[in-house]
Amino acid sequence: MKARAWCAGVLFAGVSVVVGCRLADSDGMTPVPQLLAFLPWLLVPTGLGLALALLGRWWFGVVWGMAALGLLAWFIEPYGRVAEPAGAPVAHIRVLTSNVEFGRGTPALVPVIRRERPDIVFVEECEYTCQDSLRREVGGDYPYRRAVAAGSSKGSIILSRYALKGTDGVRGTMGMPGALADVRGHTVRLQLAHPMPPLAGQVALWQRELGRLRAFAAADHRTPTVLAGDFNASQDHAAFRRILGTGLHDAARLAGSDRTPSWPARTTPTLGAQIDHVLVSEEFSAAHARFLRLADTDHRALLVDVTMHMPRSTATRP
Repeated sequence: MKARAWCAGVLFAGVSVVVGCRLADSDGMTPVPQLLAFLPWLLVPTGLGLALALLGRWWFGVVWGMAALGLLAWFIEPYGRVAEPAGAPVAHIRVLTSNVEFGRGTPALVPVIRRERPDIVFVEECEYTCQDSLRREVGGDYPYRRAVAAGSSKGSIILSRYALKGTDGVRGTMGMPGALADVRGHTVRLQLAHPMPPLAGQVALWQRELGRLRAFAAADHRTPTVLAGDFNASQDHAAFRRILGTGLHDAARLAGSDRTPSWPARTTPTLGAQIDHVLVSEEFSAAHARFLRLADTDHRALLVDVTMHMPRSTATRP
């Protein structure tokens, strides 16, 4: 009896720390940020602890476990409701984002680009060989590019069918280029996201780089925006929700796929976290989000169709 209660208490204590940080809108410290990415799967140790508490007739533990289950169920629900844009449709845009893991997934990405024909492609961990391959294989279809040329995980590139004007991008340990796209006469801000992951000893750096992405999102509310890539963060991370708090919406959430895991690809969709996102401003609606498995990369690519509507300031003019 006591052993069962003790085991249940250990499980509940661990879950409660993570859930407490979620409740406090904090990412805490290692290992909390890492566990927050897998928040829905904390139902497993919580359920096991509840079973042990019942078998051990530890009634305080039963109440504790039920409270933890209730909070987990509350947070697992999709975050917020989003109203459809009021303006008339301006353009339909297909967006693809893919982390190709040090460029190794590039040979698998090329046929996906050819088959799905996205209008804008964000590629993370696209080092020199990856960038050369994309220019050679699909460069004719994507004459406009904005890249950070670097090796290993630091390289990245934006491919576009629309004319691009380069911007400074967001400063980070890994390359995060930005651009202004001319979409049928409308300017759209594009920004690739690839902050450092929340590794032990690097949580502060991860938060700082997500904070820079938030500053980018908050800097201009008048221009339609697409912020896409590998955020190394899920909807259960406070630093990511602060980006959403600037007025951006997760396109996968809009399309009804807010809990579809994208990493690690080896265990998805059974086990994983959605850390690859396409975030859009309020001028966009979204549909048909698909997470695609690619060979030789630990991320699934995200392909989503978004529709840009007439900006509110324009739509409401007399």
